[in-house]
Amino acid sequence: MGQAAARVARAVGVFVETTRSGARPADVDGRLPVRLRAWDGSEAGAPADSGAPVVVLNHRRALRRLLWQPGEMGLAHAYVSGDLDVEGDLGEGLAAMWGLVRDGAVTPRRPRLGELPGVVGNAARLGLLGPKPAPPPEAIRLPRFARLHSKLRDRAVIHHHYDAGNAFYELILDANMAYSSGYWADLDAPLTPEDLRAAQDAKLDMVCRKLGLGPGSTLLDVGCGWGSLPIHAAKHFGAQVRGVTIATEQRDHINQRIRAEGLADRVQVDLVDYRDVPTRIEEYGSFDAVSSIEMGEHVGDENYPTFAAILQGALKPGGRALVQQMSRGANHPGGGAFIETYVTPDMVMRPVGDTLTLLQRAGLEVRDVHVMREHYVPTIRAWLATLEAHWDEAVRLAGVRGARMWRLYLAGGALAFEENRMGVDQILLVRPTATGRSGMPATRATFEPEGQKAGTPAP
Repeated sequence: MGQAAARVARAVGVFVETTRSGARPADVDGRLPVRLRAWDGSEAGAPADSGAPVVVLNHRRALRRLLWQPGEMGLAHAYVSGDLDVEGDLGEGLAAMWGLVRDGAVTPRRPRLGELPGVVGNAARLGLLGPKPAPPPEAIRLPRFARLHSKLRDRAVIHHHYDAGNAFYELILDANMAYSSGYWADLDAPLTPEDLRAAQDAKLDMVCRKLGLGPGSTLLDVGCGWGSLPIHAAKHFGAQVRGVTIATEQRDHINQRIRAEGLADRVQVDLVDYRDVPTRIEEYGSFDAVSSIEMGEHVGDENYPTFAAILQGALKPGGRALVQQMSRGANHPGGGAFIETYVTPDMVMRPVGDTLTLLQRAGLEVRDVHVMREHYVPTIRAWLATLEAHWDEAVRLAGVRGARMWRLYLAGGALAFEENRMGVDQILLVRPTATGRSGMPATRATFEPEGQKAGTPAP
């Protein structure tokens, strides 16, 4: 039996202290919060029967990645590349590791002077010494010199995010192709495709009712994705809908659905950047309602006042706007190193109160803020369950590393919402008339899905 895992355990033990209630086990293995399995088959660390996550080091390169980039990015590169695995449920493993750090059970420390010779010797024997490994090719490479949130850079980000193709997203998402949080009547419901579809239908119904849509109502959906809201609003509420997106793949998918559903007279989708919407208003006319579902996170702080003004400017006086948007604490505005490197760079998730201020400054009155954070947990876990159930097909469509990236993204995302490190909110707004009238009902009860017949407009 090899000894690589024991050497790794000793090396990790030099840099990490683990304590519980002040107790510090004397042996190196006992101090580790995980069980290690190395490339030579050896194991060390937490006892096998402790329930601790099992980290599998498939290659020495995993250690070199962690040495060059300690923390989230080193682990992400190692996992996506296949150099490192977590045995069992990845979400549970991430939760256990995050809990140890959050509770102060794991704290970094500098090696003591007398430990340095052993550290260097272990590093040499373990193959840690060497150049920094290149990140997996799935990491985003953006155009050089492209200004942050310029049209060129935004198009490159969108292209990267959707380059797996519509077939990959059709594999993971529900039949609506809704790539946003659903609304679950039962947050503990089974994570089946039928339950996910019901949760997305409930969310789409609620959005349409909040916007007051009915036969003949006009809706502009900014960043319309694969058309879940435009098609739902037209099919079930009789609305006339215009969607805009900068993703060609999404536009083409929506047009196919429009033809299949016989909705060509009620839904139109244009390949238009949100910043160009004002130049189209003369053609479009003003709208009774405007929506933006989980797109505002991607416009950036410097562009958000423009984004808010565009929503306001597209509305008729008395018209309503609904923004569903992810939020985060003031100290963590981005999506995190992993998301910004592999999934969607340039994200800005601010506290919801700051977003309300920006929307109000654009001349929109805030009428309702609906916190939906807990609803994203089963939504993402349903996507993850579908990914796992169709793993071979996902690998065929996105490649092994691409599928592993999505597994890590979804497992980590569900945990972030569950532990309140990220949130999502529906913000209902109105453009008041010149005399200050809103035309809004006085209670939120008319918006909630419970007790409502699907596709029924609110009073």
